[in-house]
Amino acid sequence: MSTAEQHDGPGRRTLLRAAVAGGAATAAVGSVTAAAAAAAPAQAAAAGGGRFDTDSPRFTLAVLPDTQYLFDADSADPAPLRETFRHLVADRSASNIAFMTHLGDVTEHGTEDEIRRAARTFRTLHGKVPYSVLAGNHDIASSTDDQRGETAYLREFGPRRYASMPTFGGASPDGYNSYHVLRAAGRDWLVLALDWRTSDKGLSWAQGVLDAHPALPAVLTTHDLAFAREDGSASLSGNGQRLWDGLIRANDQIFLALGGHYWPPGRTVLTNDADNDVHIHITNYQDRYYGGAGMIRTYGFDTVRGVIDVETFAPWFLARDPARRTPLEAETVELTGPADRFSLSVDFDARFSGFSPVVPPEPRPASAVMPRGTVAYWRFDASGMTTVPDGDPVADGSVVRDLSGHGNDLTVRRLHSSGPDALTWSADHHPGQPAHAGLRFGGGKAPDRGAVLRTGPRAPLNSEKFLRGYTVETFVRLPDPFEGDHNWMGILSWEGRNGDAGKTTGWSPLEPTCSLNLSPERFLQFVVYPHRQDADPTSWSHAVPVGRWMHIAVVNDGRHSVMYVDGSKIARNPTAPSTGIATLGKPFVLGATQFDEAFGQGFYGWIGDTRIVGRPLRPRDFLTPFD
Repeated sequence: MSTAEQHDGPGRRTLLRAAVAGGAATAAVGSVTAAAAAAAPAQAAAAGGGRFDTDSPRFTLAVLPDTQYLFDADSADPAPLRETFRHLVADRSASNIAFMTHLGDVTEHGTEDEIRRAARTFRTLHGKVPYSVLAGNHDIASSTDDQRGETAYLREFGPRRYASMPTFGGASPDGYNSYHVLRAAGRDWLVLALDWRTSDKGLSWAQGVLDAHPALPAVLTTHDLAFAREDGSASLSGNGQRLWDGLIRANDQIFLALGGHYWPPGRTVLTNDADNDVHIHITNYQDRYYGGAGMIRTYGFDTVRGVIDVETFAPWFLARDPARRTPLEAETVELTGPADRFSLSVDFDARFSGFSPVVPPEPRPASAVMPRGTVAYWRFDASGMTTVPDGDPVADGSVVRDLSGHGNDLTVRRLHSSGPDALTWSADHHPGQPAHAGLRFGGGKAPDRGAVLRTGPRAPLNSEKFLRGYTVETFVRLPDPFEGDHNWMGILSWEGRNGDAGKTTGWSPLEPTCSLNLSPERFLQFVVYPHRQDADPTSWSHAVPVGRWMHIAVVNDGRHSVMYVDGSKIARNPTAPSTGIATLGKPFVLGATQFDEAFGQGFYGWIGDTRIVGRPLRPRDFLTPFD
C-alpha cells in the first residue's frame, strides 16, 4: 500500500536479547466433512519440521504481514522471507509453533511472476509448519471482493495449496476465504482467514464455520481491519467496522482479530455483545528497512500464566553475525516499543466460558488414587469423614478415615482456647484434586490458635521409617489477602524432638524430625532428619502464591529429597544424602508443627487431599498428574 492509502483509515526472547547485545484455479472447495474436520486437529501434531506438542499449555502463533516489497517486479528479493520460514521451521519445537498466518499483500502488483515467485518461496515452509494466506489489495484487483473469480493469486494460494495440511478445514466456494483448526494447549482453536474485501456471501460462509465449531476460540485474520496513530492506539477502518458489525461482535468465540495494510502498528480492545474483550491488532512493517525484511510477530500463548506474550523480530537479521550487522540491520533486528512487544492478560477459562465452559472433572474414588505402596490417604468428602454444611465447624473428636486401610485415622483437636472457626469444612478444592472437598484452618499467632488432625497413638505411620523412599503430597491454598502474623506456620509434621532421635546437626534439637512449613516470605520449607544420617537436609521453594490452590509433593528416592510445586521441581533441593525419616513412634499431624513437643499457632488456609506413599513417585503419578 502507499502512504496515501495509509491515511484512508521467554526461550527465544533470551536469544534475541543476546543477539542484540552482541552488536486451485477457481475450483470451489467447500467445507470439509465433519469427520475430516474432527480428524484434522489430531493429525496436526504430525505436521511440521520440528516436533510440536499439542498438549503443552504454551504454544506460539506466528503472524506475517505485508511482504509486498520483497516481491516487487524486477526488484524482488525473497531471501528475507526464506530466512523467516527457515527460522519458523527450526524453532518450531523450541517455541512450540502451532501455526503461521499471513495477513495479505503477499506481492506488490499481483502479477503472475510475482505470485509465482512468492509461491515458490513458501515451499521453504510448506509441509513443515501449517499456515494460512489471504489476499490483500495488492494481490488482486483492489476494487473487487471475494467474488472476483480466477486470479493468479487464487491459482497459487487458493484451497489446493492447503488441502494437504492437517489443520485445513475448508474454504468458501469462491476460494478466497479459508479456515484452519489447530490443536494446541490441549484444545482446538479456529483460525479464520478472510479476504481483503469479504462479500456478504463470504460473511455468511464465515458465520457458518463459526456455527459448525461453536466451542472453539477463534482468531480472525484479514488484511484491512484497523488503523493506528503514532501513539499506538487504534480504530476500526471502514472495512473493519463492517466486519465488526457483521461478524465479530456477535460471535463471542472471536477473541483476537489481526490485520495488516496500515502502518504504524497499533492495537485496541473492543467489547463484544457478550460484554467480553476482543483484541484488535495492526501488524505491518513494510515501511521499515528492507520492506520489513520478512519481519514476524509471535503470539506466545501461556494458558497457565493467563497471558499472551507478543514479540516482533526479523529472523533475516537475527541470523547474521551481530558484529557484521549494518546500523539499519541492528536497528531492525527486534522491535521493542509498546506496539511491538507487550503482554496481554487473558483468563482463558473465563474468557471462553460463554461458548466453551470448563467442565470440572468428576471426583475420583479413593481406589483410583492409591498406587502400590500407599501408606495413608486422607480426604475430606463423605468417603473420608462425616461432612457438615460448607463453612460449618468440624467438631473436636471428628475422625478422618485413612482410606488406605492401614489404620492411620486422624482425629480433630483444637489448639489452646481456639473457637469454632479454627477448623471448618469447605467445598472448595483444587480443580485436579480427587475429592471435591477440603478443610479451612483458622490458625494464627497472638493468641496462638488453630486446629490439628493427629494420628492415634498406635497408628503404624507413627513409626514408619521409609527406608526405601517416600512421596508426601498435599493440596494447599493460602487466603487472599494473607492477613495477620502466620510466620513459620506448619502444614504437616511428625511429633517429637529430633534430639531424642540422636540428631545433632539441626537448627535446634527441639524441632520435630520432619515438617513442612511456611516461612515469613511464604517460602515452603521441608526439613527432615533422616533415619540413617545425622543431618537435616532442607528444601526451600520460591514464594508461593495466595488465593489459589497448589499441589505440593516431596519425593525421596532413598538417597535424596526433591520438592515439587504444581508438578515443577523447585531449585533449592539439598544434595546431602537423606535416607528415611527418623520417626519416634509419635503422631503424624496435619495443620501444625511442634517445637519442644508443644504446638503454638496452627495453619492458616485450606488443606485438601493428603497422601503418603512408601516409595518415590513420578509427577505423572501424583494425585493430580503432571507430565
